[in-house]
Order: sequence, then C-alpha cells, then structure tokens
Amino acid sequence: MTAGEHIRALAGRWLPLLGDDDFVCSPAGLWLALAAVASGAGGETAEELREALGVAGPEAAGAVTATAAMSRSGGLALATGAWSRVPLRPEFQGRLPDVGFGTLGGRAQGEIDAWVRKATGDRIERLPLTLNGGEDLVLAGALALKAAWQKRFPAQLTRDEPFTDGYGDTTAVPTMHQLIPARWAWRTGGATVVELPCEGGAVRVRFVLGEEGGGPAEVLPLAWAGPAARTPLRAEAVDLALPRFSLRTRTDVYERLPALGMGLAVRPDADFSGMSPVPLYVSAAVQEALVEIAEEGVEAAAVTAVAMTRGAAPPRHPRIERIAFDRPFGFVVLDGTGGLPLFAGWRTRTDQPADQPTD
Repeated sequence: MTAGEHIRALAGRWLPLLGDDDFVCSPAGLWLALAAVASGAGGETAEELREALGVAGPEAAGAVTATAAMSRSGGLALATGAWSRVPLRPEFQGRLPDVGFGTLGGRAQGEIDAWVRKATGDRIERLPLTLNGGEDLVLAGALALKAAWQKRFPAQLTRDEPFTDGYGDTTAVPTMHQLIPARWAWRTGGATVVELPCEGGAVRVRFVLGEEGGGPAEVLPLAWAGPAARTPLRAEAVDLALPRFSLRTRTDVYERLPALGMGLAVRPDADFSGMSPVPLYVSAAVQEALVEIAEEGVEAAAVTAVAMTRGAAPPRHPRIERIAFDRPFGFVVLDGTGGLPLFAGWRTRTDQPADQPTD
C-alpha cells in the first residue's frame, strides 16, 4: 500500500470518533507525526504501529520523508521538529533528515510556540499542548496551505442565503456563487461531490453533500472515491452556491489512540528502543487545525503534537444544475494527485466559536 492509502485508512478509522458536530482535522498531519514516532518503535509496539499506520521501524522514517517531499509543493508547506531532554539514537535522527532536533529545556514552551507560528505563517499561535515539564520528548508536525482558486468566486455575488444546520435550525449565512463546468462535479455513493481546482495544481479541494441525515463518518470518505465509483452529472454546467466560512478545532487524539489500534504505544511498557536508550511511551497527542474558505481561495493549517515520557519498560442551451451546500456538508483538501487527504472537516453549524474542541 502507498502512504496515501495508509493515510486514508487511518482517516476512515478516525473520522467516526470525531462526532457529528463541526470539526476540521488533518489526517496527513496525524499520520506523519505518528509515523515519525513509529520509526523508533521496536518489538510488539512496532508490530502494533505497523498494523495501525502501515509502517513502523526504519521503513516508517523513509515513508515520512518521501511523503513530506511529495506533498511539499505549490502553496503547501510542511515542517517537523523534535525537542528532547533524553539522548536520542544517532541512527534514529539520521533516518529523519527533514526533522529539526532541539533540546527540551526550561524555555521549551516559548521556543516551540515560536516554531509553530513560523511553520504555520502565524495561522496557529502556539503548540496545542501545554507542557508541564514532565515531557521527555515532544514531536510537532505542521502543515500550512494557501492556495487561490483556479476560478474565483465574484465577490459581488456573495449574499446571505438560508442554511439549515444539523439541528434543523435555518439561518442566513454569506453564500458565494459561481457557474462552474459540470466536469468539476459528480455523484458517488448517494453524495454529490464538487471539486474546486487551485492554481498550480498543488492541491484539490472537494466539497461533499451527502444524503439527508448523513454524518461525516459516511460522507467524508466519498471525497476520495476513485473515478470508477463516480457518476457524471447530466448537465453542462453547475450553478454552485457555497457558504463562506472559517473553522478551527483542537482535538485530543491521545484518548483515541487505543481505538485507532495504538494501545501499546501509550503504555509505560511500550518499546521505542530504536529512538532512545531511555524507555519512552506516548503520554499526549493533540492536534489543532483550521481552514478558511473564501472568494479568493483556501487557507488551512494544522499542528500535531506528540509528547513522550519515560516509562519503565524494556525496549448547447446548456443544462444547468444547481448545487447548494445549504445543509451540513463535508470538505476535504487533497494533494495534487487527489489521493492524499491533507485536511478533512464537517460543517453543520451556522455559528462557529473561535476555538471548538472535539475531545
């Protein structure tokens, strides 16, 4: 399996755990961070992580490096940093040439927060994890994206239109409009998918309108369904109505790791002997992600933080179809190949708090 397939598999297990309320997450960001950690795993811990992530041990480091290199193009930037107060094996560091390694000292919170701001272009202000001084290693992975639509929405056409949320309440929200080619939309699995290409082809953004009552666990994976599962629209153009919105969430992934098949990694007897001679286990995992959809394009960012602590372990007259996203819908940002889910989210509310936790 490819890294994209591993990431989609992880997303398929993670999305049902996030509920039906608004959220945005980064399956690629989570996989890259956990795979970097898995590159230092051994024994049963490595076997478990290989089952959950598709890679572990030395091959995980190669997969992380290759995936990051493939994704780093156009308006997408990736960065990974690791800060440690315990010795790390030189071979572990050597297998991750793109990771910046530092010391986890007394000013670590401020230093890592500054790294987060720089890595995300100030879109995320700080590490989504508050350090308590008990961490022996902190690994952070950041993704930042800014891309312009290939065909922008005319600002003068944006107007308030009704949106019925997941609770049955209808509210007027700013809604963008444009006429797009019918080939940018298709149906699959009972859902309607609209893809808005971005300049440069580095990323693709897809919006998914599922059947009435459908939730994110069922609807979002349809965004990466292959061409064989798609049915073209019987139209020559699409009159698209799409709400303008921004969304930010913080997700405590740590509590979900056992459900994702990573129970050994969070136990004090985990085996990360390939990372350090000091026994370590995963003691925290948090992700903060945001996305902004507007007339000009898309901006998104995510930071995934994994903390590790010492354990006690051994190692014509055109036919035009109207598609209005006027009820709960999903959205996915993929890489240029269309196979790597960088960001995924669900929009069900008409009002969104500035910081919406999902844990």
